[in-house]
Amino acid sequence: MPYVYEEYRDLVVIERVEEADGVVTIRLGAPTGERLPAWDPGAHIDVQLENGVERQYSLCSHYQADTWRIAVLKEPHSRGGSSWIHDHIKVGDAVKTRGPRNHFPLVDAPSYVFIAGGIGVTPMVPMLGEVIFDKGAPWTFWYGGRTRSSMAFRDKLEALGVHIWPDDEKGLLPLEQILREAPAEAAVYCCGPEPLISAVEATCAELGRPAPHVERFSAKAVDTEGDPGDHEFTVVVNSTGEEFTVPRDKSIVEVLLASGVRIMTSCAEGVCGTCETKVIEGEIVHRDSLLTDEDKEEGIYMMPCVSRCRGDRLVLDL
Repeated sequence: MPYVYEEYRDLVVIERVEEADGVVTIRLGAPTGERLPAWDPGAHIDVQLENGVERQYSLCSHYQADTWRIAVLKEPHSRGGSSWIHDHIKVGDAVKTRGPRNHFPLVDAPSYVFIAGGIGVTPMVPMLGEVIFDKGAPWTFWYGGRTRSSMAFRDKLEALGVHIWPDDEKGLLPLEQILREAPAEAAVYCCGPEPLISAVEATCAELGRPAPHVERFSAKAVDTEGDPGDHEFTVVVNSTGEEFTVPRDKSIVEVLLASGVRIMTSCAEGVCGTCETKVIEGEIVHRDSLLTDEDKEEGIYMMPCVSRCRGDRLVLDL
């Protein structure tokens, strides 16, 4: 994660475009016109809205652009993020942001397979640009959506050779065919609704392929029945030596914030990675939807907004 900025950055909306049915793009720039910090494809930012809601949105501008662009789907059951942006945000408005940070980086690979569903196409737009213009590696890109009119960036992507796959015309994406025909060494990337991501993960496993690189917009279901972390334990802040009791019904982040300990947090669901913290001592019970199985096995980092302690004590690098 090469670019992490703890403080909020005040930006201004310099462009608003209705990209598709229910999808709007917002381009953000510095009020004084200077170039915004660099980032890598797959990165996202936190956006704090005037109604008090904070949400994470993937950057979808060219990763070498002076400004940042996000795409926002108006969710039918919005909790105040996407609906506020669609109904209230206009050119000239001030917006607070934090980041960028990247838990979905584009790895070096001989070739690539991109599988996007709906607004999950957003982080893959700059990825495709890097693959085409910088890496020059072979790729295939499959983009599924409910209808053609609901698919953002459809025309530009189709012109590049992306397979546009509207559900109402063609049905669900043919995942087994896509992954069976893909080169064995290809890196598979997937972002979109949870059923799509789960299906891609399952299909890769069935075909004996390495696990895909995925990004979730919502937490996956975690079975906590009989979970060894479901008990009271102690958290130690390494920099001060302070100790705090975390009860069964509170998260580590909740306890630390209530005690005046400064810790970055945002989604509170183990999805965005804002609160990622190094563990100096203790065994972690991971409940996040972000870290890979290898990351969890290493036991070095945790998402304290949802994850817990297997034993009685965790020492955090705070």
